[in-house]
Amino acid sequence: MKIAIVGAGGVGGYFGARLAAAGEDVTFIARGAHLEAMRKGGLKVHSALGDLALAPVKVESGPDDVGPVDIVLIAVKLWSTEGAAHTAKSLLGPGTGVVSFQNGVDAIGIITRAVGREHTMGGVAHIAALIEEPGVIRHNGTMARLTFGELDGNRSERAQALHRACQAAGIDSHLSQDIQLVIWEKFVFLVGLSGMTSLTRTPIGPIREDPLTRETLREVISETVAVARAQGVDLPADTVDRQMTFTDGLPADMVSSMLGDLRRGNRLEVDCLSGAVDRLGREVNVATPVNRTIYAALKLHANGT
Repeated sequence: MKIAIVGAGGVGGYFGARLAAAGEDVTFIARGAHLEAMRKGGLKVHSALGDLALAPVKVESGPDDVGPVDIVLIAVKLWSTEGAAHTAKSLLGPGTGVVSFQNGVDAIGIITRAVGREHTMGGVAHIAALIEEPGVIRHNGTMARLTFGELDGNRSERAQALHRACQAAGIDSHLSQDIQLVIWEKFVFLVGLSGMTSLTRTPIGPIREDPLTRETLREVISETVAVARAQGVDLPADTVDRQMTFTDGLPADMVSSMLGDLRRGNRLEVDCLSGAVDRLGREVNVATPVNRTIYAALKLHANGT
């Protein structure tokens, strides 16, 4: 497959490297020092699942020299979605699929408005990875899974082709017939993890062990589930309990990427996580006081230092 990766950070860099190493025609679209390092020395991935060193690697600063592709994989931070969607428009062929592996629940709407529903797919990435230094991706842990699918649940040829490419690359991938549900399930988890670890500046272990912070985490998750259901998303009745059980199985020292950004003084995705719960809750008259408080506490840090 001919694949363009818009955003070569932790998610795009890791999965794009796996696909390229397996022989897929992958072009990364990157910027800044990361772009220059990839041009000069290729792309390295450090992972418990196996290290990679790709040199040379196909990387561009924009879409002009790439041409139409089969799949556009968008993996930029949420505040860059509009720009990424504009980039994707220049990469479209008649059957191109544009799939976002970003956090939050807003990306699909933005991409659909930019490229049309017929090109838009949905996706979820489960991985802890980041740019360790320009040209180097660090994958933490062993979780590295992609779930994706068409918005109407159709098992299209392009979705199946991407699934086959991922499997050939050794990527744990799943083709979903209800990708909107999967996106919301991850959103529920991520709002809890990002909000509570960033608010307390603490890994998940102490948060889930202390009775008060554990109950606060549960309230964050419960509010998000209530908003999802009011928005028409049919989350299972046991979603809150399942999310808490899943959280109990995480490494005690796990933190969210948002806490990492907060510590480094980087821009935060809080507007699209706890802030989105607050915004969407007000749209459907669902009270979200805990998420609103988290959003208020972090909002002044949202633009970084």
